[in-house]
Amino acid sequence: MNVYAVIDTNVLVSALLARSNTSATVKVLNNLFLGRIIAVYNEEIIAEYTDVLHRKQFGFSETAIFKVTQAIRTGLYVQSKSMNETLPDPKDVVFYEVAMSKDDAYLVTGNIKHFPKIAKIVTPSEMIAIIEN
Repeated sequence: MNVYAVIDTNVLVSALLARSNTSATVKVLNNLFLGRIIAVYNEEIIAEYTDVLHRKQFGFSETAIFKVTQAIRTGLYVQSKSMNETLPDPKDVVFYEVAMSKDDAYLVTGNIKHFPKIAKIVTPSEMIAIIEN
């Protein structure tokens, strides 16, 4: 089963930092590489990924960053619709708007409390359950 999803930056960071291949964030990233998750994105999201993944505190290699951003870019580019939504972190708005702009797309985030409580917004564990069912 293929699923469309906007992947929050915190999920990518957690996956790349994970010590276990069984963590939900690693499974999300692996499913992205396998094509089971089709990333939904726009250039603002790519810019956010690039900025955060290059932070020195993480120490991610250029190769890892390139592989992740290329996997995202093989997905679906979506021009977001402004939703006039106020979220606790203004940088989250673009992820929410892009997810809401595609009817069958999920937003996968580790910060579920930062978004409205709707079925389209899921944790990495919930995303894995959706793919496996």
